[in-house]
Amino acid sequence: MKTLSFPSLFVLTSFFLGAIQLHVSNAQLNATFYSNTCPNVSAIVQNVIQQALQSDPRIGASLIRLHFHDCFVDGCDASILLDNNGTLRSEKDAAPNTNSARGFDVVDKIKTAVENSCPGIVSCADILALAAESSVSLSGGPSWNVLLGRRDSKTANQAGANTSIPAPFESLSNITAKFTAVGLNINDLVALSGAHTFGRAQCRLFSSRLYNFSGSGNPDPSLNTTYLATLRQICPQNGSTTALANLDFTTPNTFDNNYFSNLQTNQGLLQSDQELFSTPGAATISIVNTFSSNQNAFFQSFAQSMINMGNISPLTGTNGEIRSDCKKVN
Repeated sequence: MKTLSFPSLFVLTSFFLGAIQLHVSNAQLNATFYSNTCPNVSAIVQNVIQQALQSDPRIGASLIRLHFHDCFVDGCDASILLDNNGTLRSEKDAAPNTNSARGFDVVDKIKTAVENSCPGIVSCADILALAAESSVSLSGGPSWNVLLGRRDSKTANQAGANTSIPAPFESLSNITAKFTAVGLNINDLVALSGAHTFGRAQCRLFSSRLYNFSGSGNPDPSLNTTYLATLRQICPQNGSTTALANLDFTTPNTFDNNYFSNLQTNQGLLQSDQELFSTPGAATISIVNTFSSNQNAFFQSFAQSMINMGNISPLTGTNGEIRSDCKKVN
């Protein structure tokens, strides 16, 4: 999961602009966009991901993260997939993505399979949205009707990726501001954070919580002490910064609501996870409690929040293009 301190005026302006764009895009994207031109696109995407999951149980979480990191930078336009060229600075090299964003090879396989079936029809941005849904449903989570009709950007925004994507060591107020800036609310924030019910995170993203939280020389006081000992074994003080820990230590490859139960026992891996429950007086606490006690409520909210996120400022109509290769503009 493009770090921040928005001036309040910018947040306000972005929110209202975002609200206008969201309203417009809802009318433009629809679940049957490819029903005549590429009716099997969902099945094609799901088949490639199903094969990828057999050798890489992390891939589902990696693919949904690509969609998330794409949408938070200038909307869901597949800009995250573009490689560097002479004039374009890739978002892949932005701090939230470099040496951590993955799954690009699977996106390329999906694109090839889709092009073989219906060339020049389906955008890379829509492939990311479909891949996120398949990744969740194939891992035991909810399914939803993905709204489609996005087109692909012809440019990337590396600077935007560095400032707009929520970071795992940010405060809840900063992350809330980033969600607000793209028209998403507190419920969306908690629901979408629930994607951390599967996947992995590198030690470098949370090791400060284990040894030197906020420069205190001590661990994060909100961290369960038994869990702390376990994490220190995975991430010793001078060990590998890229060693991996499960985001959900209970059911690491299954999409369920255990993530929220973990927060209630102070066993959230990332600071941004635990703050949803451990920030005094936060509006997120009651939502965590609801999702922990009612998996169906979480699934319903998650599906709706994924649709909401997928509606962030899409390129439609004659804007953008349908890339033939997701890694480069036509």
